[in-house]
Amino acid sequence: MPSPTRLPFRPVPLRRPTAGAPPVRRVAVLSVHTSPLRRPGTGDAGGMNVYVRELARRLALDGIEVDVYTRATGADAPGTVPADPGVRVRHLRAGGSGPLAKEELPGVLAEFTAELARTAAAERRRYDVLHAHYWLSGQVGLALGRRWGVPLVHSMHTMARTKNAALAVGDRPEPRERILGECALAARADRLVANTATEAGELARCYDADPARISVVHPGVDLAVFHPGDGRSAARHRLGLPQDAFLPLFVGRIQPLKGPDVLLHAVGELLARRPDLAARTVVPLIGGASGTGALRPDGCRELAARLGLGERARFRPAADRAALADWYRAADVLVMPSHSESFGLVALESQACGTPVLAAAVGGLPVAVRGGVTGHLVEGHRPADYAAVLERLADGPGERERLGRAAVRHAGGFGWDACASATAEVYAAAVAERRALAALVPAAC
Repeated sequence: MPSPTRLPFRPVPLRRPTAGAPPVRRVAVLSVHTSPLRRPGTGDAGGMNVYVRELARRLALDGIEVDVYTRATGADAPGTVPADPGVRVRHLRAGGSGPLAKEELPGVLAEFTAELARTAAAERRRYDVLHAHYWLSGQVGLALGRRWGVPLVHSMHTMARTKNAALAVGDRPEPRERILGECALAARADRLVANTATEAGELARCYDADPARISVVHPGVDLAVFHPGDGRSAARHRLGLPQDAFLPLFVGRIQPLKGPDVLLHAVGELLARRPDLAARTVVPLIGGASGTGALRPDGCRELAARLGLGERARFRPAADRAALADWYRAADVLVMPSHSESFGLVALESQACGTPVLAAAVGGLPVAVRGGVTGHLVEGHRPADYAAVLERLADGPGERERLGRAAVRHAGGFGWDACASATAEVYAAAVAERRALAALVPAAC
């Protein structure tokens, strides 16, 4: 099967709702497998959690009330959390109260759907739109959209066929059940929201989705949190890092999909080639084991030891946003050797802090990173290719500064306000089209 990331696609311009179309006042957001309140980099929490939380917050500021429905994990999980003004996170019990692996979640979707319907009926909550995130939530959205007669907007975030075409060594392929679920969403959702034109092309070519129902909306970055601040030196002082360190940074879930092993091998090759850099090289890896990485939670530590990196590889748990911004500022470069990435929000966060990105040229990363301008893009995952760029950056502080200045300007064009505004237009168009279609039915009879 040819690589789906190279398929051509021309995004269809967003059709704005007709004049006089009813406004969208309330949206039910579905995020079954992970709560937007969880810290990214832990368990299954990642960029999607940030996306759901930030989008909901901005939609509420624009006057759209948002209820986010997610599965409760833990006997003491609160039923309702007022996350932000106009945003509630609802924790529904389905399949018991303990954590479940993603592979087990399809078996509780019917229970989750019934509980959501019961909760909404008991509270007399009526929604104008359902917005589902990830294929599991999409199955709930298909059932409830049909029952309630409201449009379903769906965001895939990642897709099984794309991931399976670019599996990392040691990773498991996504199951057929997921592929079938995504095919149903591509065929039946009222609107599909893609992060980039590349993702839109994958939807059209790999899932036969109608391009007229696909809208491209770029994610954003919180520029109030992620910005250059008081600079690299101050950030290193706060984090207890050497001022003269060469610091390539990894941020994300520790799993084969994200390629932390590629970075470790690249640093090993760099230091073998340039032993003079060994004394000042520090490689922080910020995040927790996830996915197939959780099967061997110490795998990357063991690899770092075998490569002779010793204390240079510093493993740290997922950080809160303020601390994460300092890690970005402290770094010389953020390294993202991902095998698949629908967009890569951490790339935007790093650039907003003034730190360039070295990334694999996969998925949405060529949109998040401007190759040669705000960072460097590498074809493939050969550690030697990453080591060559790292060596150039270690020897060229001038290049790092040039890339960093351009990175701040680039990231500044990806605000969450613009994302929310474009998404609200998708909602309004979906509502208008659904109602226009309903109005034709009596006439046809």
